[in-house]
Amino acid sequence: MRASQLFLPTLRDPPADAEAASHKLLVRGGFIRQLSAGVWTYLPLGWRVHQNVVAIIREEMDAIGGQEMLCPVLTPAELWEKSGRIVYPEVFKLRDRNDRPFVLPMTHEETFTFHAAELQSYRQLPQFWYHFGTKERDEPRPRGGLIRLREFIMKDSYSFDRDQAGLDESFLRHAEAYRRIFDRCGLRYYEVDAEPGMMGGSESWDYLVPASSGENVLALCENGDFGADTEVGRAVPPPPTFPAALDRTQEIETPGVGTIEALADFLGIDPRATSKAMPVVKSDGALVLGLVRGDDRLLDVKMAAALASDFRPAQEEEIRRTFGAGGGSLGPIGVSVEVVADEALREGQFVAGANRDGWHLLGVQAGRDYQPRFADIREVREGDTCPNCGGALQLQAAIEVGHIFKLGTHFSERLGANFVDEDGSERPIVMGSYGIGPARVIAAIVEQHLDEAGIAWPSSVAPYDVHVLALPGLDEQAAQVADALEHVGRRVLLDDRELRAGEKFADADLIGCPLRVTVGKRTLDDGAVDVRNRATGDEHRVAIADVAGVTV
Repeated sequence: MRASQLFLPTLRDPPADAEAASHKLLVRGGFIRQLSAGVWTYLPLGWRVHQNVVAIIREEMDAIGGQEMLCPVLTPAELWEKSGRIVYPEVFKLRDRNDRPFVLPMTHEETFTFHAAELQSYRQLPQFWYHFGTKERDEPRPRGGLIRLREFIMKDSYSFDRDQAGLDESFLRHAEAYRRIFDRCGLRYYEVDAEPGMMGGSESWDYLVPASSGENVLALCENGDFGADTEVGRAVPPPPTFPAALDRTQEIETPGVGTIEALADFLGIDPRATSKAMPVVKSDGALVLGLVRGDDRLLDVKMAAALASDFRPAQEEEIRRTFGAGGGSLGPIGVSVEVVADEALREGQFVAGANRDGWHLLGVQAGRDYQPRFADIREVREGDTCPNCGGALQLQAAIEVGHIFKLGTHFSERLGANFVDEDGSERPIVMGSYGIGPARVIAAIVEQHLDEAGIAWPSSVAPYDVHVLALPGLDEQAAQVADALEHVGRRVLLDDRELRAGEKFADADLIGCPLRVTVGKRTLDDGAVDVRNRATGDEHRVAIADVAGVTV
């Protein structure tokens, strides 16, 4: 490909709203362009990278027996009504001219399960199906270039088994394939326990790539024996310094005290020896009191998992009617609602609200004074320690590039995907779901393979293997070098544009092909060219006759 004929709109400056490094460099390098918030076009360079990632994924899916299909984007709403997922606000909904309802799905469990209903016998199982499908998500806060999108292509694959043992095997085969995919893409990643979210199911694993622009938070033990997405991972908080223990609770007036900080100052105690009440209302209308340590934050994702329900914060009127006090004086004693307490409150005596405005209780002890249901509902924080060995946890932002789920029979039961087992009984198919977003993989690769000059693509996904620069007056010699490289199977970008040498060098560093070959004035004298490794910066002279044999 000659750069003079390529649509290659490189930019000197990044977009004003760009924060993520991948966002800046992919726009500046002419890989992508924004059409609207969260909706991007892949330009020729970007699409080549995307398809290289797709090719790696496809090879590894095929290697474990995957069968590629293609399901439509336009989907009858009836399928999503049956699964119960049509209620999610992220789902795009529309009607056709005959007023028939449809959705534009963000994932294709319903559609693949619809087709799995044609599987009739245990003899047809297991099955692995996958596709690269366009997804639509009514994302309220698109950001980060390719990191959080409203429209994207995703590889989603599905396993169909007769029992849990089969699902476990399919799940592990996909996990092994995912490791090979991310290794081949040149990523440093972690495979960790994760929260299934709207997908449901009994278990899920995340594939997280450390990156400063990531939206997930990865917790890693300094001793290497623990790693988790903080949305599901449990950590041990620093212990509180408790006041002297009491035989029974003691009421104390706390006028004008409405925050944990103010309460701790007023009583002269460790904020970690207090508890914080968070009243919430489940989707069925039931009010529940969430309880965490005073220095902790309740994590919505963990609370939703503990409740097995979506929820919203209780309103002031609901709080007053249920507890008889305002939000700053709530506690778990004597209430008529379920109390879900964080594990950190299991041991010790804490200060809690007395359910009277301006009053608190000292010496509140779970089990003795109230009977909660314990769950891990706190947000993991800096200073926490590993639940396995007590080592310090390190928190870092990360990009989720893949997620695999054990769905079980949730979708098959609701959409009638059953099979006849060996004993003649009819049973629901046991399913798994496995997703990778090539766009996020691209963003993650850039975040981990860059320098101050631009991107340094791994060879496996680079848009071209070699970037040949023709300096002024040497177009013929540069074309000969490019032809020699292409003859041995290299993908070559020949920069034959009428630009200054400095501009070509800057674009080459920005675009980031693994090898740069410069045909300059010295070439006329010694018949050699400068070959530079983009990732390492190593550069040396190579005779034109030998250039085809140069590797990264």
